[in-house]
Amino acid sequence: MNIHEYQAKKILKEFGASTLNGFVILDTNEIAKNIKNLNSDSVVLKAQIHAGGRGKAGGIKKVKKKELEQEAKKMLGKILVTPQTGNKGKKINRLYVEETCNISKEFYLSCVVDRKSSKIAFISSTEGGIDIENVAKNSPEKIITVKINLTNSINEEDVGKIIKNFLLPEETKKKASNLIKSIYKVLIEKDASLIEINPLVLTLENELICLDAKISFDDNALFKHPDIISLKDFNEEDPIETEAAKYDLSYIKLDGKIGCMVNGAGLAMATMDIIKLYGSSPANFLDVGGGASKEKVSAAFKIILSDKNVKGILINIFGGIMRCDVLAEGVVIAAKELNLSIPLVVRLAGTNVDIGKEILKKSNLKIISANNLSDAAKKIIQAIK
Repeated sequence: MNIHEYQAKKILKEFGASTLNGFVILDTNEIAKNIKNLNSDSVVLKAQIHAGGRGKAGGIKKVKKKELEQEAKKMLGKILVTPQTGNKGKKINRLYVEETCNISKEFYLSCVVDRKSSKIAFISSTEGGIDIENVAKNSPEKIITVKINLTNSINEEDVGKIIKNFLLPEETKKKASNLIKSIYKVLIEKDASLIEINPLVLTLENELICLDAKISFDDNALFKHPDIISLKDFNEEDPIETEAAKYDLSYIKLDGKIGCMVNGAGLAMATMDIIKLYGSSPANFLDVGGGASKEKVSAAFKIILSDKNVKGILINIFGGIMRCDVLAEGVVIAAKELNLSIPLVVRLAGTNVDIGKEILKKSNLKIISANNLSDAAKKIIQAIK
């Protein structure tokens, strides 16, 4: 789960990190009552969307206070297109207004769960304020990665390694240490999977300020953090994925034409791979799980069909805990209710497979049966042609 910049900064500030004063607005009428709390003559107006690259796309502007309302009106409601939003872009529904500061240097700092090493990785660079991917590609020597064993706190030796390339003044190193310890504490206590500060700035007054902030949380740990769940902005979520979450379905929308319904993440990945292998593209990842009811299967079927790009559906079920007859009943219910008019290929194997096939056969629906995964992929691709 992702949250907005201003929400991330609020959490970091609660844990001791330094941020600038600011306020969020959903309407320009909210500016007048809040602007008096900011001390700088100019302010920075920031679009709040779940995507990077906002500055280059016009989503971050430094303006004088007297120009703020006019510029905010231009930005609110605008579709912002960045490299991370895709061509569709994202609508700006809220803005963050923040004080300015006197910047001396810009750094990059992040903390991430490194699943490969089962450690916490801190990544730091003197190239702050730009895409870290480009730095990694063009100047990898400017990036330092320090991996830390999971403990309750981080020691000063590791802190020293993380900020080594920053070349900070002696009086600022203690502030850097406190900041890194704060970030680490947020990651552990809030079950975050990523905390990124880009840029982290050193001011002319030798203060270290989190000028931008991004935090991603582990979805599997959200049940422990109702305070984090309350920060979710459903305007930033894909509506189909939001609907799928209501039924506890693992669904991710993709750009292809063939809708997939599979049980088991590994089998789902294999199904998508074989569709690509035979020359087409999957429209989604969808794992209905091992013990889905016919109501859940029916909901999954409807969710697939809600994607207008879907020209055909491939159902690939290996019945273990989930029985093939339950799957078949759910498919029949949904297909009849929605008057299915696109090709449907079904491959069933495992528990109650014969009963499941019989249910599909007696439904009088135009269902194409497949013997194995390769056969299923070929048949659905041929059918949508």
